[in-house]
Amino acid sequence: MSLTSIAGKFFLPRQIKLERHICHGVEMQHAVLRHLIETAANTEYGRAHMFSTTNTYDDFARNVPINTYEELKADIDRMRHGEANVLWPGLVKWYAKSSGTTNDKSKFIPVSPEGLHHIHYQGGTDVVAFYLRNNPRSRMFDGKGLILGGSHSPNYNLPGSLVGDLSAILIENINPLVNLVRVPCKQTALLSDFEVKRERIARETMNKNVTNLSGVPSWMMSVLVKVLELSGKEHIDEVWPNLEVFFHGGIAFTPYRSQYERIITSGKMHYMETYNASEGFFGIQDDPSDKSMLLMLDYGVFYEFIPLEQVGMPDADIVPLEGVELGRNYAMVISTSCGLWRYMIGDTVSFTSRDPYKFVITGRTKYFINAFGEELIQDNAEKGLAYACEQTGAEVREYTAAPVFMDQNAKCRHQWLIEFARRPADMAAFADILDRRLQEVNSDYEAKRFHDITLQHLEVVEARQGLFDDWLKSKGKLGGQHKVPRLSNDRKAIDELLSLNA
Repeated sequence: MSLTSIAGKFFLPRQIKLERHICHGVEMQHAVLRHLIETAANTEYGRAHMFSTTNTYDDFARNVPINTYEELKADIDRMRHGEANVLWPGLVKWYAKSSGTTNDKSKFIPVSPEGLHHIHYQGGTDVVAFYLRNNPRSRMFDGKGLILGGSHSPNYNLPGSLVGDLSAILIENINPLVNLVRVPCKQTALLSDFEVKRERIARETMNKNVTNLSGVPSWMMSVLVKVLELSGKEHIDEVWPNLEVFFHGGIAFTPYRSQYERIITSGKMHYMETYNASEGFFGIQDDPSDKSMLLMLDYGVFYEFIPLEQVGMPDADIVPLEGVELGRNYAMVISTSCGLWRYMIGDTVSFTSRDPYKFVITGRTKYFINAFGEELIQDNAEKGLAYACEQTGAEVREYTAAPVFMDQNAKCRHQWLIEFARRPADMAAFADILDRRLQEVNSDYEAKRFHDITLQHLEVVEARQGLFDDWLKSKGKLGGQHKVPRLSNDRKAIDELLSLNA
């Protein structure tokens, strides 16, 4: 009997319980809300917002305002300095450092013991539960899992308190038994210098029996390229013949899929998307034939949704789970057992199913271009790039796009800065296919492009190899969970990148 078949028995009870998501989603969500309110009733935030007399969702929505990080920042900073019972009961010692984008401001997201175990670790457990359900012949536990994480550092002078990438906090606090099936060693996994870390990970793991990968697609690809370089092999499955699955999240996988399929040729390879963030673990691709993810409803997270076009409006039509409409873009709002209350996470989603509740990530509230009324969102960008790559044989490694408001000829357009893993033979043809596809998937973009009156043909600028990594490195954000802003309504990021594109 394999180790995987033995370990698989541990997941059976949870696999059965997960079936409740099919028809009891709303019921589970309101149970979560009751638990959060009752547990936090005697915190400072709970007392200030009348949690003790909050009995319904309507009470909760009336008593608690919508928050961004700025509204909670002062309370979180007090918590980081050792104050207890502020946003969540007790003392919170762990803080996930996140920028959400690559700007200079950092956010410090509290990670309570309850949140660590009943949101983040539960999410990791459920990913494996779904994978084993869908792949009963899996042998993933017969080898090692390569888990790519970030780094952490002490939090002020609070004993035992850490601040850093969520992945580093998870590795630091993980059950010691997991270390028996995980690589690299903790010392390597928590290194802060990504370039040194990548080299050490490759050397530590290339002679191991690695069966599964977990991490952000862009950074994992960088590690795999180093493995191939050091091993002298052409394909990863020559190095790890028993590799069977990549659990990925953090950024869209679409631009990277062809690159992975090029270096991992095994027919038994699987790819499974997760929606995990510093703020929580929200979704899992439970069906390999469906790209949408199951919204996880029985963790310590209560969800609300704001129609994207109403974000920032004082009378926005905010709805709980039962109020969502299929196919509509929503900004997601969460309340969690880490002390985030009606917190706008910054991501946008669209539901594809209500029985069970399944969704796709469509972008971020800040990742869009609407300089001319075109309302181009990240989902449009990903679809356009995927089609252009398919038609030209190109592969995109990284990209960002922003508006050119008016050039010397009074022309307005979108400018795309793209670093190719495989450049198209004809860059003009690639740009033309991308522009036409964006018009097909976005009627507002199509209208603004009509006869080149409002918006002219987009421009593609080829980025030199390593440009985006160099830019992130210049900001101290290379590796970990840091992301490139895909679409921006201003030119700050793209102008910085263009200045380095020599």
